Amino acid sequence: MIVFFFWLSIFIIVYTYAGYPALLYLLGKACRKTKEYEDYEPSITLLIAAYNEEDFIRRKLDNSLNLDYPSEKLQILVVADGSTDKTAEIVQTYESRHVELCFQPQRQGKLAAIDRAMAFARGDIVLFSDANNIYEPGTLKSLVVPFSDPTVGGVSGAKHIIKDENTLGESEGLYWKYESFIKKQETRLGSCSGVSGEIFAIRRALYEPAPRHIINDDFYLAMRLLRRGYRIVYVPQARSFERTSYSKKDEIIRRKRINAGRYQALRYFRQIFPLKYPRLMWQVISHKVFRLLLPFAMIVAFLTNGLALVPGLSKGEPSILRLTFPFNWIIFSIQSLFYLLSVIGNISAGKQGKLVYLPTFLVNSNIASFQGFLQFIKGNETALWEKVKRADNGEQINA
Repeated sequence: MIVFFFWLSIFIIVYTYAGYPALLYLLGKACRKTKEYEDYEPSITLLIAAYNEEDFIRRKLDNSLNLDYPSEKLQILVVADGSTDKTAEIVQTYESRHVELCFQPQRQGKLAAIDRAMAFARGDIVLFSDANNIYEPGTLKSLVVPFSDPTVGGVSGAKHIIKDENTLGESEGLYWKYESFIKKQETRLGSCSGVSGEIFAIRRALYEPAPRHIINDDFYLAMRLLRRGYRIVYVPQARSFERTSYSKKDEIIRRKRINAGRYQALRYFRQIFPLKYPRLMWQVISHKVFRLLLPFAMIVAFLTNGLALVPGLSKGEPSILRLTFPFNWIIFSIQSLFYLLSVIGNISAGKQGKLVYLPTFLVNSNIASFQGFLQFIKGNETALWEKVKRADNGEQINA
C-alpha cells in the first residue's frame, strides 16, 4: 500500500504538470489546425472593476483611451462600488473624454458591482478588466476577431507579468507562459477551459448573473458558456500586463482565495460544469480539478517515500517500482532537495537563480492551495476580495 499510494501521488503530480500539456500538444497536432477568423469590429464595453484603486486608475484610463479601436465603438465603463478613496473622483475627471462611472457607496462585492454595471453596458462584446493591468494598443482588435464565429461565446487574452527586481515576478512570469501554452493547445482542440479574468470578453447577450457568493467569477462565467455549448478561444496576441504581488505573503493570500474559489466551484459541479461534453470535461478536470489534488499528492509522496526508508517496510531486490534500496533513498533525496531549495528561496533576500525560485513558487502555490482548502471547509470564503498590494514603482508601464 505504501508503494501504491506513492506512485499514485507521483502520477497525479507528473500528469498534472507535464502529462496533460503533452497530451494536449499531441492531440492538437493530430486533430486540428489553428482556425482562421474573418475581420470583425463589433461595439465593445470595456468594463473596469475598481475598488480603492486611486494609485492605478488614472494610468488604466489613459491606457484604455489610447487603445487602437474606433472610439465610437468603444464604451469605457468603470464600476467602483464601495471605494472609500479617490477612485470615483478620479474617474469623474475623465467624463469629458467619455469615460463613464458606475458608483454606489455600499460595497457588496465584485459580482454585485458587475451585475449592476451590466445594465449600463451597450457594447455587443463586454470585456472584463481590472484597474491594475494595462493592454497593448492592438489588444481589442485581436481579442474580438474570434467573435466573428457565432459558436464562440468567450475570448481570453494572455496575462503577462512585468519583470522587475522581485524574484516572484520571474517565477510567476514562467507560470503564465506555461498557462499560455496549455490554453493554446486547448484552443486547437476547439475550446480552452481556463481564462484570465482581467482580459476576458464575452457576448453581452450571453451574460448570466452569478450567485453573489461566488469567488471566482471568471471561472463561473467561463464554465456556464461551455455548458451551454459555446466555445472559449484563447488569443495570445491580446496581451495584458501587470506587476506581481508585492511580497510572497501577498501572493499566497491571493492564491489562497483563488483556490478556495476552485474548491467552492466543485460544490456547483452539476450546475456549471460541461457534463454533456466529454472532451471538455477531461480538459476541465485535468487543467483545474487535478491541480486541487497537488498539495495532497505532494504530502503523500513525501510521507510514503519516508516510510519506504524504514527497515522491514520496503525490502527485496533493488526495484524502483517497488521503491526498494537504493531507489527509495535516491528519490527521497531528490524530494528533500526540492523542498530545501524552496525553504532557501523563502528565507533568502535578493535575486536567486531558477534553481531556487521555481521550487519556491511551486511549493508556495501548493501551500496556498492547501490553505484555500482549509478556508473552504471552514466556510470562511467570502465574495469580498481581500485586497493585496502590488509591486509597483509608480512609473508608467509601457506595453
